[in-house]
Amino acid sequence: MFESANLDHRIDKETYLREERTLREALLNAQYDLKQNGGFPLIILIAGVEGAGKGETVNLLNEWMDPRHIHTHAFPDLSDEERERPLMWRYWRALPPKGSIGVFFGAWHTVPVVLRVQEAISKRELGQYIGEIQRLEKMLTDEGVMLVKLWFHLSKDQQKKRLTTLEKDPKTAWRVTDLEWKYFKQYDKFIKVCEPFLRETSTGDAPWIVVPGMDPRYRALTVGRHLLSALRARLDTSQSAKPAAPRGQPLLPPADNLNVLRALKLDQDMTRKAYERELDKWQGRLNLLTRDKRFKSLSVIAAFEGNDAAGKGGAIRRVTGALDARLYQNVSVAAPTQEERAQPYLWRFWRQVPRHGSVTIFDRTWYGRVLVERVEKFSSETDWMRAYSEINDFEQQLADHNIVLVKFWLAISKDEQHKRFKAREAISFKRFKITAEDWRNRKKWNDYEVAVSEMVDRTSTATAPWTLVEANNKYYARIKVLKTLVAAIEAGLKRVEGNKR
Repeated sequence: MFESANLDHRIDKETYLREERTLREALLNAQYDLKQNGGFPLIILIAGVEGAGKGETVNLLNEWMDPRHIHTHAFPDLSDEERERPLMWRYWRALPPKGSIGVFFGAWHTVPVVLRVQEAISKRELGQYIGEIQRLEKMLTDEGVMLVKLWFHLSKDQQKKRLTTLEKDPKTAWRVTDLEWKYFKQYDKFIKVCEPFLRETSTGDAPWIVVPGMDPRYRALTVGRHLLSALRARLDTSQSAKPAAPRGQPLLPPADNLNVLRALKLDQDMTRKAYERELDKWQGRLNLLTRDKRFKSLSVIAAFEGNDAAGKGGAIRRVTGALDARLYQNVSVAAPTQEERAQPYLWRFWRQVPRHGSVTIFDRTWYGRVLVERVEKFSSETDWMRAYSEINDFEQQLADHNIVLVKFWLAISKDEQHKRFKAREAISFKRFKITAEDWRNRKKWNDYEVAVSEMVDRTSTATAPWTLVEANNKYYARIKVLKTLVAAIEAGLKRVEGNKR
């Protein structure tokens, strides 16, 4: 890729000045059209060798366009807060909303390249990073995000000349530190890693553009022209979002019409006396586990889904009743806000990923896309079909970072739900729990049953299995939730201990 590129391009000053004014005006107009269109965000990824003009280009883009609508982010070494979460967390938090531009300086491509050059990871581990990057970028482009990836390059001789020139000039000497010279000494190793890395992460939806970085004027015009052309082409299409992918292939229902929900024995026995005895026992064990010194090396996400009136709130209260209030947070998921609709679907859930040593409880979750959005047709079939793999990838990243994920589906019968709905209407202080929407959802019971069964089939993995809770008996359901959570945390603590040996 680099050997075939002509890196010795130059533009004379007169040509540059003649083109710069027109280019700046056109870029600014395109930026305002993007803001008015509001249908998608633009992310510009800045990467490449040291001394190739990355920083100058970022500053130039902020000068040429309206900086109020450009979100510029540099990603230095990981902070303590970032180390306690999956690597992609820091990038998800920085995503720009629809209608705006994000400039990412040294984003998700930088860490794996540097680690491989330093031989801190193996080729196999680099391959895993590449797969993660490919899936992230596909998900972003499927969500309508426009990605422009710019790789600024210099030959080894050009890099040495450039660093020497910058270092000699008192006005630019601050740009050259020991780190830049350290990377220069590793130039050949960087190229050996970067060439195949760029080939594998350059796709039709998100290709890498190699920008020769020696001549500042040529570099500036190259970036400006490409950015204008790509943005204008996207804005001028009839659809602001990425065209839908071909229709997927939903699972066929079982020939005998049996599914995981209908196979459950929903009526389980447990008396109130037995429940109170078991409650003290399992809440006590849960409390002790979160006080274990090893717990500081992991975190817990408890995800609750279920039929309306299945008892999610009651089960959650029994969990939080066992925890120190400083260690947990409850996240109640409702319809997305305007801010959340301006971002990729999983954005609002990535934001809530907890630090180590803490617990986050989701009352409704990221599974809304394959449940309510699917059944109510708030989401296209293409979008909810691809959500299965995106969710599995999200959950795998959580598990890989010592996050114990426990997913509960609380199931009740249709008759039991009707009984609970009527009871809520009859009790004054419970009327807030029943709405017209609950009765409306009940009419689509069979549609939700199919969606839930398919969800479990496609997203119950070895890493993040579903726990189906028979919930006609609330006492039994609450104890099963506590037991399952305790068992999952105990297994997580054992993994932490094993990793330290």
